[in-house]
Amino acid sequence: MKKMIAFILATISILCCFSGCTTPNPDSDLSYIQEKGTLVVGITEYAPMDYKDENGNWTGFDAEFATLFAQELGVAVEFCVIADWSKKFMELDTKQIDVVWNGMTITDEATSNSSVSDPYVINAQVVVMKADAAKNYTTSESLSGLTIAVENGSAGEKAANAISGATVVPLQDQAAALMEVAAGTADACVIDITMAHAMTGEGTNYADLAPGISLTEEFYGVSFRKGSDLTAKLNAFMKKLKTDGTLQNLAQKYNLTLTD
Repeated sequence: MKKMIAFILATISILCCFSGCTTPNPDSDLSYIQEKGTLVVGITEYAPMDYKDENGNWTGFDAEFATLFAQELGVAVEFCVIADWSKKFMELDTKQIDVVWNGMTITDEATSNSSVSDPYVINAQVVVMKADAAKNYTTSESLSGLTIAVENGSAGEKAANAISGATVVPLQDQAAALMEVAAGTADACVIDITMAHAMTGEGTNYADLAPGISLTEEFYGVSFRKGSDLTAKLNAFMKKLKTDGTLQNLAQKYNLTLTD
């Protein structure tokens, strides 16, 4: 009986070799994504990285970049809003999402909780306040005593917490932080410079707000699960898009600066 089972297994193995069938690697994120046919991208909504166009479709630099990567993998892309940014790595680990791709600042927290791609866009955390007040605050020390809105679990929250004497108010996302300043319930907010340039000033919904001083200089990266083979896959794809000019064209479209 044992010899018969061994013979059957050997025959199946030989047939697989000839037919080209393979056994999926249970430890491979790439195999997992391709088998289910969808790359679930964790985001929050903010321009110019991920936001909805007039037809309700997701667009923006990261949305377009992620879509191109999904096409490279031969799968569909699905965008999933992360309700609580501070729980993004938990959602990643539990496979509610497959990747965090949303203007994510590369931090020690990110590198210790996920597999982070090469950096691709230059960013900074900036203070945004009423345009007529911004000129009065030229140092981080001058911000002491202010109420500052931030996105919970963000690099902006970390930067704001370093301001001595400031009252930091964590909110759901950067858009909510901007709204607090516009409403006058916060003196300022600390958000990504990419969003600050896209969402404030003449021709925007926040024409009376303006970015002030920068608190940090940083880089954006993409987070996959720890040990994921998708990280190397994206790094190679990113290099290809930089070489052929695709990524630079996207950066110009959304007024961003790529890393070297």
